[in-house]
Amino acid sequence: MRAESNVHAEIPNALPSDLIRSVLIRKSAKTDSAYGILPEKRPLELHIKLGAINLDKPAGPTSHEVVAWIKKILRLEKAGHSGTLDPKVTGILPVLLCDATRVMDTLLLSGKEYICLMHIHKLRPRKEILRVCNEFVGTIYQKPPLKSSVVKRLRSREIYYLNVLEIEDQSVLMRVGCEAGTYIRKLCYDIGLALGTGANMEELRRSRAGPFKEDETLVTLHNVKDAFEVWRETGDEKELRSVILPIEYALKHLPKLVIADNAVDAICHGAPLATPGLISLETGINKGDYVALLTVKGEAVAIGKAASSSHEILALKTGIAAKTERVIMEPGTYPRAWKLSERQLGSIAKQI
Repeated sequence: MRAESNVHAEIPNALPSDLIRSVLIRKSAKTDSAYGILPEKRPLELHIKLGAINLDKPAGPTSHEVVAWIKKILRLEKAGHSGTLDPKVTGILPVLLCDATRVMDTLLLSGKEYICLMHIHKLRPRKEILRVCNEFVGTIYQKPPLKSSVVKRLRSREIYYLNVLEIEDQSVLMRVGCEAGTYIRKLCYDIGLALGTGANMEELRRSRAGPFKEDETLVTLHNVKDAFEVWRETGDEKELRSVILPIEYALKHLPKLVIADNAVDAICHGAPLATPGLISLETGINKGDYVALLTVKGEAVAIGKAASSSHEILALKTGIAAKTERVIMEPGTYPRAWKLSERQLGSIAKQI
């Protein structure tokens, strides 16, 4: 079986989440307005429960402390972040609320971008610095630092791009796009070894985490606090809805499979997606890839794993298109249009 090519469009500084996909239509479909709701129209309580925050982490607190503050501000019992930032590091920290934490692991597939200020310990010609930095694009090998809580074993990580933005004396400003789990401090140290001068990371800011970018959706802790207080005191939801994004925003980097209304509830009970329930899908999917299963209204139903490539799924008349891995939507949101024995229902319940 030939794997489909996931070739990036001609865009500079591309992360895996920047892959341009096309939509493949299997059949036309209508959706019943009596069931489900457009993501942006959800009642506020459900909007928060299935919410994500594109948070600008300040220097000082740990990522864990920032999430604890979010929970306290919004009076939530559950929230989590994707990708720890050291206390001194600023920038994008995606925070997922309540049930939205179910998709947290998928953000690790999307890549990160950092703006880093590196200090080299001796002056070197600009041409040499550029040459050495370019050598670190591609697969590199790192062992986590002693301070890290993960297992200290050598592992490979991908550097998608490393652009030197400015060089002034012994200071090098660079933009680094990399795989999740890359240690930028260690990258600077290794560049210093390759230069023969030694080097260290002086400042670091995360400028991207997959679909989360430095754009109009980026907010501070103060923005979150102010928006919540405005809603609590006046009942005006507009500002709070602007700082809390629908869960679908956190799935923008995944290929999409749109499913029919009559297939939704089966997926909510953990059933795999059979091809008769598939309306459309995106290109660039390979067998085993994570995919987002959406309703015709654009609501996130579940995270699945593709059973075949995009064009193989498109050609199937019967069979499984994707295996359900993590259910997002509550069962009963759409009407039940399937039958299973009590034994089968019990087996599905144990899996989700």
